[in-house]
Amino acid sequence: MRIARALISVSDKTGIVEFARGLQDLGIEIISTGGTAKFLKKNGIKVKDISDFTGFPEILDGRVKTLHPKVHGGILAIREKGEHIRELRKHDIEPIDLVIVNLYPFEKTIQSGGTIEEAIENIDIGGPAMLRSAAKNYRNVVVIVNPNEYNEVLKELREKDGELSDKTRERLAVEAFAHTARYDTIISNYLRGMFRGEEFPETLSLTYKKIQNLRYGANPHQKAAFYGEDIKEPSIANARKLWGKELSYNNILDLGASLEVVKEFENPTCVIVKHTNPIGVATAEMIFDAYKLAHQTDPISEFGGIVALNREVDADTAREMSRVFLDAIIAPKFSREALDILKKKKNIRLLEIELEPSRSDGKEIRSVVGGLLVQERDIKKLDLRDLKIVTKRAPTDEEIKSLLFAFKVVKYCKSNALVFTKGERTIAVSFGQPSRVDAARVAVNKSGEKVKGAVVASDGFLPFRDVIDVVAGAGVTAIIQPGGSIRDQEVIDAANEYGIAMVFSGMRVFKH
Repeated sequence: MRIARALISVSDKTGIVEFARGLQDLGIEIISTGGTAKFLKKNGIKVKDISDFTGFPEILDGRVKTLHPKVHGGILAIREKGEHIRELRKHDIEPIDLVIVNLYPFEKTIQSGGTIEEAIENIDIGGPAMLRSAAKNYRNVVVIVNPNEYNEVLKELREKDGELSDKTRERLAVEAFAHTARYDTIISNYLRGMFRGEEFPETLSLTYKKIQNLRYGANPHQKAAFYGEDIKEPSIANARKLWGKELSYNNILDLGASLEVVKEFENPTCVIVKHTNPIGVATAEMIFDAYKLAHQTDPISEFGGIVALNREVDADTAREMSRVFLDAIIAPKFSREALDILKKKKNIRLLEIELEPSRSDGKEIRSVVGGLLVQERDIKKLDLRDLKIVTKRAPTDEEIKSLLFAFKVVKYCKSNALVFTKGERTIAVSFGQPSRVDAARVAVNKSGEKVKGAVVASDGFLPFRDVIDVVAGAGVTAIIQPGGSIRDQEVIDAANEYGIAMVFSGMRVFKH
């Protein structure tokens, strides 16, 4: 079916003049609205104003201009139905074969900090109605919502003498419905927040844009893609890749995990992650020293891991990291010399991300087959005032500092987890074990003498004294745990036997 008439109403003018000129060259009549009509006329495009087409003026400051039977009748009429065509003729309605609409910039308005009044004025009404009408009648009407489609559509129109294939029409219709669905979701979520709606609503609407297709998922036989949401907080979704092949599904998971840990710290800090768990974390005066200390925690497991740093990567740090096979490094910046050194590593990925200490208080979402789990993000800070000393010996100031550091790390380890630290560096990390005593044994057996003099953080309460027996034998001097077990006194008594200082945080940090 040859396209004879197009309606154009766009807030994003990108490429519209060239596209409209191409339509005009094909003999397609162009109808347009308000600012779009003025813009096209100014650029030499012959346009019929929407008011001339409908015979009715735009009213209410432009709020009503396309909500008219001549517009929607022209779009929705099924051309193969004789009754529809007779009704069009009876009411002097001309068919509209192509609808090019993108919507009022609601999302940009709220992103730029606009007032609620400005946001509401940028809720489009007529635009979504036209898009949905055209997409519903896709067999007869072509709908375009994305300026990136202009060139391909124009190319096909030229090749097919003003016609478009069914495949193209179907694809564009799906894109239009997806666009209006996303638009409405952004509006409803914004208004829910502004009007203080329930924290966990009865209907949960989510919208994400595809960032990229991935080569495969967690395993080569699984297809995958990466989607992102609009978020100002530093995240892997807004990181910039400087070097290396495309990120894999597992890379993205590990990079995201490493960023969450490193955002806990303000002083120069390095985080090494493997399979989404931190395996080495250290803070020092210089980022070079932070990396070396983090590396020493578990140099064997670091192979194929991810490194996140919260300071610029200099040449010395880059040279030190280049000694190890790493999948990716993410940092706020890389010096030119550091890039030259690291780019010699064939398979490494290098990413930059602007880091800042503040975090949004959004939700964490995980899927299970048939549903989603939604919870608040675990970003609560543990303060010195939250700690309750429960043993005869109180921890020293240095032990308290180390315990708080260990607690920041353990909250990002899979349960059951224990993190052993000295000062502001990890000595041993154990996670994902079936029991807490297993986690203790793994850490002690793997790290040996290094554990002597360390403190330890547990993500959950210690249900029995067995963990105390294991870590005391290895030379641990202080423990932080949530407390809350029916056997708390048994555990406290065991700590007193060994002269270990123990504090309760009153805060469990399970991560499943």
